[in-house]
Amino acid sequence: MISSPFAPTTVDVSPVQHMMAHTGVAVAADWMLVTNHHAKSTHLDALAHWSRDGDVYPGRPRGEVVTPAGVTHASSASFAAGIVTRGVLLDLAHQGPLPPAYAVTSRDFEEAEERQGAEVRSGDALVLRLGWPSTPVPGTPTPGISLDAVRWMHRRGVSVCAADRGDAHPPLEPGELSPLHGVALGRMAMPLIDAAELDDLAALCVELRRYSFLLTVAPPRIHGLTGVPVNPIATF
Repeated sequence: MISSPFAPTTVDVSPVQHMMAHTGVAVAADWMLVTNHHAKSTHLDALAHWSRDGDVYPGRPRGEVVTPAGVTHASSASFAAGIVTRGVLLDLAHQGPLPPAYAVTSRDFEEAEERQGAEVRSGDALVLRLGWPSTPVPGTPTPGISLDAVRWMHRRGVSVCAADRGDAHPPLEPGELSPLHGVALGRMAMPLIDAAELDDLAALCVELRRYSFLLTVAPPRIHGLTGVPVNPIATF
């Protein structure tokens, strides 16, 4: 989780800070400061958000990419045109939240496919519900996606991954590279939607008995960012 003086992680605070700039007789205006990677804000990670061994995908030196003036490569500009694709929800929390420190594997995905009658295909957005909040729970290890599960996403040709809780906190194994952010985003160039709110979607899928839908993601056209808030919409 990203901490800043504007949205500290030690207190319950909104990821969006707001200040009125002008309140004239006929016109009102304001300023807005957004903490893009706050765990309470659904957001789309740009590829430049994560680097490994000093490199940003596909091997650009981080020092050349991430500058005080913004990101010059692999930024939020890549998503300026938006994302429209078929989405599939795999509800791993259909019987309640997953256990603490649970490692989600490819077997969990395939069992969910069989249970729901929905198959993840090449180009699909994979939407994952683990039943946990995106914010770490003090004193409680959270579940998360394993490297085995990320390999399964690669084999299936998943184009986007959206989850309520993605990587485990703390890591599932000491010293393990973050599977979703370090591998899927940082090495496979798979866009990630973090902190997705999925309870209402899961309830609707149960009601309709349908787990696939049209997923639309239209981020603000702001370039040079490492991430940007989004409001994904599922259309049935």
